[in-house]
Amino acid sequence: MRTASLALPAALALAAALVVPLAAPARAASTGRPDLGRQTLPAGDGWASAGTGTTGGSAAPAANVHVVTDRAGLAAALASPGPRIIYVRGVIDVDKTCADFATGGYTLAGYLAAYDPAVWGRDAEPSGPVEDARAASAAAQTAYMKLKVPSDTTIVGLPGAVIRHINLHVDKADNVIIRDIHFQDAADCFPQWDPTDGDEGNWNSLYDNISVTGSTHVWIDHNTFDDGDNPDSGQPEYFGRPYQVHDGEADITSGSDLVTVSWNRFADHDKTMLIGSTNNPATDAGKLSVTVHHNHFVNTLQRLPRVRFGKVHVYDNYYEIPDASAFVYALGVGVQSQIYAQENFFRVSRAVDPAGLLHDWGGTALTSTGNLLRVGGKVSPIDLVSVYNAAHDPDLGADAGWTPTLHTAVDPAASVPREVSRHAGAGKAS
Repeated sequence: MRTASLALPAALALAAALVVPLAAPARAASTGRPDLGRQTLPAGDGWASAGTGTTGGSAAPAANVHVVTDRAGLAAALASPGPRIIYVRGVIDVDKTCADFATGGYTLAGYLAAYDPAVWGRDAEPSGPVEDARAASAAAQTAYMKLKVPSDTTIVGLPGAVIRHINLHVDKADNVIIRDIHFQDAADCFPQWDPTDGDEGNWNSLYDNISVTGSTHVWIDHNTFDDGDNPDSGQPEYFGRPYQVHDGEADITSGSDLVTVSWNRFADHDKTMLIGSTNNPATDAGKLSVTVHHNHFVNTLQRLPRVRFGKVHVYDNYYEIPDASAFVYALGVGVQSQIYAQENFFRVSRAVDPAGLLHDWGGTALTSTGNLLRVGGKVSPIDLVSVYNAAHDPDLGADAGWTPTLHTAVDPAASVPREVSRHAGAGKAS
């Protein structure tokens, strides 16, 4: 989302909200594809299959089945009686610009002038009228672009569906399915400067494409995530730090549990997937059980995923890391995390140090089994922990303390590039 414009094409921006009941058999017959809206998570397919499993809105009566074509229609369908199935048709975008959300006299130029470290210093977060105006502007954007997803909901894209400049927020919900949608550019118009974040300060933004907070039984499957024509790599630097307008692509935090993230394509993004956003065990200990499988991470820089607390099974994912200068790490081993990394395939450029595939964020152990590394044309097994330990202190342990049982067949890592390249991402669900 560029700060200059969030606008839809004029014809679409003027369209009225559309929430159209749609009989599922008619849709399946008209497209020749399986009716994804009625599909449920298969038994044993990761943590989201535990207990009652994840069925989303598959049981919705015909009156609760909708096709939406714009933001207003999507918002109305999400607020309608459940269980509900929502089919997304075409491109859903917002019809406002960043200037429409700005209030209190906020301008980026004024903000930069007020909080330049040469003026404000580096010892305290911004405060005062200019920061208040930024916060108020951010609140106005949040109220418009963040849409809450309630329990017993399935959101499915029809062929070519795109959701752009919108944050789907699965908050305190149970039993949600989101599939077959191309998510783009959930950018923050009003990032906050924090000079106390790290050694040099950082710009922090608010929005993910999908945020899962305090929710259970969530299946995120066969979606594509990227920043469209507004990539992180194209942002300017202010105060010597990248002006970060994006947060995560699919973040799972705040005591969420029993989530499966499968067959998605994550591309050309910095902070990709955060599982657990705080080191506070009161919120997350014993939760954040997540399965991440058969996803394609292409030129993504970090958080693939970064994990706190959770028992997270990361298997059969394909990592393509071509740019050593921008890459930070793949798997973040956070406080009390229990990552079981199995049969993943890492294809990296010769300049990428394999010891940097892991990063220690206060964790103690990770299980690595069956993973493969390709550098140039050479493919070889990689023990992620031993390679990390050879270059870093303190060492990580090699036993995360559990063995996953909730999974369908685990493919050998050698087959992962072919299978994931062919089948991950929007438009490839069946």
